[in-house]
Amino acid sequence: MKKILLAAAASVALLTAPAMAGDIRFDGFPDFNSHLDKLIPSYAAKHPDTKITYQMNDHGDHHKKLTTNLATGSGAGDVVVVDVSFIGSFINAGGFENLSGSEYGADALEAGFVGYAWNQGKGSDGNQYGIPIDIGPGVMYYRRDVLESVGGGIDGVITDWDSYIEYGKKLKEKKVFLIADAADVAKTIVLTTVKNGDGYYFDKDGNSLITSERFVKAFEIAKRIRDEGLDGQIGAWTNEWYDGFKKGTVATQLSGAWLLGHLQNWMAPDTKGKWGVSNLPNGIFGSWGGSFLAIPKQAKNKKEAWEFIKYLTSTEEAQVAGLKNIGAFPVLKATYTDAAFDEPLEFLAGQKARQLFAQVAQKVPAVAPRKGDLIAEDVVLNGALAEVLNDGKDIMAALKDAEALVKRRVK
Repeated sequence: MKKILLAAAASVALLTAPAMAGDIRFDGFPDFNSHLDKLIPSYAAKHPDTKITYQMNDHGDHHKKLTTNLATGSGAGDVVVVDVSFIGSFINAGGFENLSGSEYGADALEAGFVGYAWNQGKGSDGNQYGIPIDIGPGVMYYRRDVLESVGGGIDGVITDWDSYIEYGKKLKEKKVFLIADAADVAKTIVLTTVKNGDGYYFDKDGNSLITSERFVKAFEIAKRIRDEGLDGQIGAWTNEWYDGFKKGTVATQLSGAWLLGHLQNWMAPDTKGKWGVSNLPNGIFGSWGGSFLAIPKQAKNKKEAWEFIKYLTSTEEAQVAGLKNIGAFPVLKATYTDAAFDEPLEFLAGQKARQLFAQVAQKVPAVAPRKGDLIAEDVVLNGALAEVLNDGKDIMAALKDAEALVKRRVK
């Protein structure tokens, strides 16, 4: 990770010359820089009048900076990356170009994209403001060697949440954690069991869903795992998290398909062949992450920016390259018949995992972002969930308090 961030920082130093007409700047976060380094030369050969530079910041700082840029009307690049957890809030803020407009014509591209991801880039007016560039089909990575040590197969583990927890009890006897953090289980259930027409936290009319059965069940299952001592209470993106993967003291991780790239490239490269990947437990399908490209209204070279966005998102060349370069799962459905999807992955003991990722991607239900999602996510999945798991607060009391706080803050 340190190497990635240093490379990203170095990229900023390249941006010393003033932009010329036709030049565009791409603002994002790692590991997009590694992807762009390989794609920009071939794009430049076909578009010699367009010079592309990029500016990378870590994930959090990038979105903070973009928030400021959009609020002040200056400082943003011509093309900006937006994580799926921020896209609804940024679109509602009104700082992006309407890509459904006649000068762009984004709606003509819709049929080629995974439906749920395309819908997440729409505004409440039905127009397109963000174009998805990658998605995160929800899957479960698991240590094959740990599973073999207790016998049985992965299908039996993921039958339902009860079987998943029973697997954790067997692991406990071997001093291995079922999962790094029980909170990930709650988050998975909340984000993958949404009824048609509802949002994650609000229904189509803007009414809160925070005290609904979906949230109660999610919190209950996570609390069972915590109370049984089956999780390591280990936060994501920490050295302890990486160590659990390296040493095999954490048996499973619910995540997006993109975790594979991190595991094999820098998190736990020496564990090659010890991992497998499966569907999520209990027969659920959902997404875990994903990114969008947008054009700020303040952009100087919007025509060139749009051409580059179309290249990155709507050509099989660029989408398959993202899969190979940085493990970014394609959002373009036509790529799913590419030979790359049939390649056995050495890190996963020869499993043809990309086929699984593609199957999941096409079964994820569409969930439109709502105003207030970002606030609700912080209050419910960071605040209330922590109170239940760490402090023993009653589940319904925590959800009711969270709902009241969200209503105040969203207003």
